[in-house]
Amino acid sequence: MLTSTVALLRAAGEGGYAVGAFNIYNLEGVRAVVAAAEAEHSPAMLQLLPTALKHGGPPLVALCLVAARAAAVPIGVHLDHSASADDIRAALAAGLAPIMADGSHLPYADNVAFTHQMVTMVHEQGGTVEAELGRLTGTEDGLTIPEYEARLTDPDQAADFVGQTRIDALAVCIGNVHGRYHGEPRLDFERLNAIRKAVSVPLVLHGASGLPEAMVRRAIELGVCKFNVNTEVRAAFVGALRQGFGAPKPPDLLELMQGAVVAMQLVVSAKLHLFGSAGKG
Repeated sequence: MLTSTVALLRAAGEGGYAVGAFNIYNLEGVRAVVAAAEAEHSPAMLQLLPTALKHGGPPLVALCLVAARAAAVPIGVHLDHSASADDIRAALAAGLAPIMADGSHLPYADNVAFTHQMVTMVHEQGGTVEAELGRLTGTEDGLTIPEYEARLTDPDQAADFVGQTRIDALAVCIGNVHGRYHGEPRLDFERLNAIRKAVSVPLVLHGASGLPEAMVRRAIELGVCKFNVNTEVRAAFVGALRQGFGAPKPPDLLELMQGAVVAMQLVVSAKLHLFGSAGKG
């Protein structure tokens, strides 16, 4: 059943688990996430990056929405990491109302202004907005400690940011990174606890691929209601295709795609258990 982001995150917060939000690019990704969610009796979210939205257009959005409505468990559909007002308008026009308006690359005042404008536009369409404060990178290599810490979410600034923008969810930066972690992840849970005390909106953690179970559990205890996963699901898709193409005889296309679905579904199912959402659908 198609379910709003706010409803999913509110239920997660009250239930002491987190919703897994998985970036998808095609039919196979949609099938993998929905099949895993149904098999594990878990809520989940389908996420589209702006590049995927441009590639698939309204038909890909329609595919996600139809699959979510037909699912036996709560499924949300969400535009991820959009820094463009035009992309957000295109998503709204295609029927995609839950939005991540990403102004995290901007100076603070500009981030506030951009996010507030997007919130006003999206709320007028009955949608919801997630925004990010702080700046995630794919690596912390080459940064001095002061530079690295300056990229993390400031709890006091978070309270001001939420108050000025009226966002519905806040993506935080506490040492999490996009892509794979080079070395052992280091998350600042003291900072996360302070953010949780400073704001009342649900908290989101991007860069969940590769986080160990203990860190995931602790983050949920401190208020994280949604984890974003992309890298591991993409790797499963590509790995399955490589394996199929390496077979002695040319693979049947449908068998190749089904193998990719199975590989991605295994990753998604494992994440649903890790996030504590299995059985909560």
